[in-house]
Amino acid sequence: MSDSQNVETGLQDRIEVETEVEVQIAPAYGGAVRAEELRQAVEMVLRREERPGEMTLVVTDEQGIRELNHDFLGQDEVTDVLAFATQEERGPFVPAPGAGNYLGDVIVCYPRAAEQALEQGHPVEAELALLTVHGTLHLLGYDHATEEEREAMWAVQDEVLGAL
Repeated sequence: MSDSQNVETGLQDRIEVETEVEVQIAPAYGGAVRAEELRQAVEMVLRREERPGEMTLVVTDEQGIRELNHDFLGQDEVTDVLAFATQEERGPFVPAPGAGNYLGDVIVCYPRAAEQALEQGHPVEAELALLTVHGTLHLLGYDHATEEEREAMWAVQDEVLGAL
């Protein structure tokens, strides 16, 4: 059995967690983005972390992500992915009473993902999966502000992407 098969089997053997993932894709990218693949990437992260929950994943354009980045984070620039967690104490949102297991929202910029995929020499689908996993890990409290945090986050990210 190869290492990637071992990783995949290990992730699938973890306990089943209840998840609900709403995927919203801007009409311009509807034919280019496979919602089910992105949903599976989110579910793989949540299973690996043994975290039940609900979340929304949005695939949008540069203007949409720039506006969100500006309005909520005060940065007037396009970025590849944003994560707005509802379960943590920091960030622009206060946990809503009765939010239950709603983890938050991940917003992915399709044009930026396409550019990065071209730069890295891999398919856009692989970049979308990476950004989806990355954003979902942020919802769960992972960060990469320090080298130690980055190493921990990248290790989980690589494990999940290897299993997809």
